[in-house]
Amino acid sequence: MRRKTMEELDRPSAEEVNKSAKNPLIVILDDVRSMQNVGSAFRTCDAFAVEAIYLCGFTPQPPHRDIHKSALGATETVNWQHFPTIEDAIRSARNDGYQILAVEQVHNSVMLQNVNYQGTKTALIFGNEVTGVSDKALSLSAGCIEIPQWGAKHSLNISVSIGVTLWELVRVNTSNR
Repeated sequence: MRRKTMEELDRPSAEEVNKSAKNPLIVILDDVRSMQNVGSAFRTCDAFAVEAIYLCGFTPQPPHRDIHKSALGATETVNWQHFPTIEDAIRSARNDGYQILAVEQVHNSVMLQNVNYQGTKTALIFGNEVTGVSDKALSLSAGCIEIPQWGAKHSLNISVSIGVTLWELVRVNTSNR
C-alpha cells in the first residue's frame, strides 16, 4: 500500500469549495464550551460539505488560535453564524425551511440507523459536552436522533457525534458526488 500524495487527492481550493454544492444540513452547536470541539466541528462539516454551522450562546467563535488548531482552515470553507441564544438559531433555520432535529438520548428518539434522510433541509442540534442539548432546544425540535451505543459510558465526544451523524445521513448521497 502507498499513501496518496496531495496531487492524487486532488483537493479543491477554499474558493472552489465555497462555490460548490453543499448538503442541505446545518449543524447547530448549543453552548459547546471547548474550542477544540468547535474547530473539530468545522473540519467535519467541511469534510461532509455541510451548508453552515450555527454557534449559539457561549460557544466560542473564530477567529481563535485554539479553534484554528483543530479546524485546519475549515473556518474559511464552512459558512457560520453566531446567535445569542439557541432560540434565535432555531428560529433562523426554521425560517429558512429547515427541519430541526436534536441529537440526544431521549425517550421516543429515532435511532440514527433508522433515520430516513432524503436530502431534505435539516438542522442538527448538538449540545454541551456535560449537559447535552438544552431543554429549550429539545422543546423546539421536531424530533431527536440517538446514536446507538453499547459501552458503559453511553456518551461520545461531540466532535465524534457530529462525524458519526453526518456520515450516516450523507453516505447514501455520496454516489452523486
